[in-house]
Amino acid sequence: MVNVGDTAPDFTVPKAGGEAYNDLEPFTLSDVVSDGPTVLSFYPAAFTSGCTDQMCALRDTMHLFDDLDAQVYGLSVDLPFAQNIWIQQENLNFPMLSDWDHEVIHEYDAVLDDMYGMVEVAERATFVVDTDGVVTYAWVREGDENPDFDELTETVREAVEDAV
Repeated sequence: MVNVGDTAPDFTVPKAGGEAYNDLEPFTLSDVVSDGPTVLSFYPAAFTSGCTDQMCALRDTMHLFDDLDAQVYGLSVDLPFAQNIWIQQENLNFPMLSDWDHEVIHEYDAVLDDMYGMVEVAERATFVVDTDGVVTYAWVREGDENPDFDELTETVREAVEDAV
């Protein structure tokens, strides 16, 4: 697992911006970390209730991250076209990253290998990366428990403040 103090594994994946179903561009972590603290919020699958709760909690507290000049990205193995529709449907105010080839979830050791006993997806996890590319916060769900999203958002906000 990627731990606090580790250099964040770099990656390049498609980024869904949400303006249209084909609003896509490449995203490379190392290209953006110097712009401010970066929050990577891994989630199992778009359009599911727990993931919608997770992303909407971030949406509803985005002003806290904006005040810290932090960048927030959702990350899943969903195709970016589906992520774009989900962004629109839920009025999400941050982009999604598509790890459709499952490389990033393995690099960060945030893998749920049997969602519904059938498919490998991202485990619910959150990492904060500072402007030097160092992980300052790492949380990966264990078992089937979902986090208290209010508490998780507050904890991430504190980690981002510490990274600033």
